[in-house]
Amino acid sequence: MRLAVLGGGGFRVPLVHRALLDDAGDPAGRVTELVLYDTDRARLDAIGAVLAHQAGRHTGPAPAVRATTDLDEALRGADFVFSAIRVGGPAGRVRDERIPLAEGVLGQETVGAGGVLYGLRTLPVAVRIAERIAALAPGAWVINFTNPAGMVTEAMGRVLRERGLPDRVIGICDSPVGLCRRAARALGTDPDRAGYDYVGLNHLGWLRRITVDGRDLLPALLADTAALESFEEGRLFGAEWLRALGALPNEYLHHYYFNREAVAAVRSAAATRGEFLLAQQSRFYERARPDDPAAAYREWERTRLEREETYLAENRAASGGWERDSRDLAGGGYDRVALALMRAIARGERTTLILDVPNRGAVPGLDEEAVVEVPCLVDAAGARPLATGPVAADQLGLMLTLKAVERSTIEAARTGSRRAALRALALHPLVDSAAAAGRILDAAGGP
Repeated sequence: MRLAVLGGGGFRVPLVHRALLDDAGDPAGRVTELVLYDTDRARLDAIGAVLAHQAGRHTGPAPAVRATTDLDEALRGADFVFSAIRVGGPAGRVRDERIPLAEGVLGQETVGAGGVLYGLRTLPVAVRIAERIAALAPGAWVINFTNPAGMVTEAMGRVLRERGLPDRVIGICDSPVGLCRRAARALGTDPDRAGYDYVGLNHLGWLRRITVDGRDLLPALLADTAALESFEEGRLFGAEWLRALGALPNEYLHHYYFNREAVAAVRSAAATRGEFLLAQQSRFYERARPDDPAAAYREWERTRLEREETYLAENRAASGGWERDSRDLAGGGYDRVALALMRAIARGERTTLILDVPNRGAVPGLDEEAVVEVPCLVDAAGARPLATGPVAADQLGLMLTLKAVERSTIEAARTGSRRAALRALALHPLVDSAAAAGRILDAAGGP
């Protein structure tokens, strides 16, 4: 089975490779060839060295690895395509952050004006990739991790659907599964035994129930301040606010519920997250020598740990300034989600995963084609969203507003319409002025 990774020179690709090495399932459904595609040959060489060292330490079967800067070559014959591209690189992310901050509004990779700017830059490339997949690998399943994941998954899915390939694009994110597992552990429950009622869009969702043997344990967790504030989301939002909500929000909702504090923390930081990652990853790629795989691997591990420890640092500063602990770091892992998804489809192993898929009536109030993030039943036929039941008014209201933002961004990227781009920015609940939205668009060089 062949897996093509788009963005194959990306920093987190070794996590996917590691998951493939650890796959002990049916050999008939195992990835035997890993094709890495990237536009930057130097990055491919650096990551290739890390993968070579990982494979050398592994005693079992390992997929053959090859790298290419030719997209069509990477896609031909692929059974699965994992898209994890970053259009504009880390430098583009820095601009997405700094331009909105100059207007006093949040600049973040996927949230607020920064997310819209990133989408405007990324969507045209993602659509072209989907067109090439339809032409060269029409039987492939596409697993999208490219941010902003919700709108990219929806835009790529439209392309394949128009070509008679419906529901072949599935978005993944590690935030929901990390939240669910941390909450279950706080209850003293095996995360693998629990069921989770989660609803939302990508980076905008809520855990509404945690069930074990038919009993919802979330009310008990919300009532126990010590248990609630023993894990990352509990400390981030605080017990009082979580009890008022009656649900556990995805970590990215901190930007919405504590926007004033989040913006102040970002503006007072020495560097934005993008600036930190740009400097950090530049050092890694400079130091990771392809002729010394062991040294490249050590440098990658050191950099990876630093990256995880500093994740959402500004939000933690805005909520009291606390450090992530080992339990927080052991979240879901997008690599493990991707592997579980591929395994379920390739081997027909039925499982339930929280994924980004077309709604198909699962969430009342959203249309059939709207990509939502909900638990899905996955097997050889793909991923089918499970019905969520009624959604609280505040949750549905935010989802509808953000879906309008996503679709205006998709329209602007497809048509070059300034009106659509301005609408996407100005309608975002974290942008408080249509005039500021226009200035942000102009500064970014948008349509």
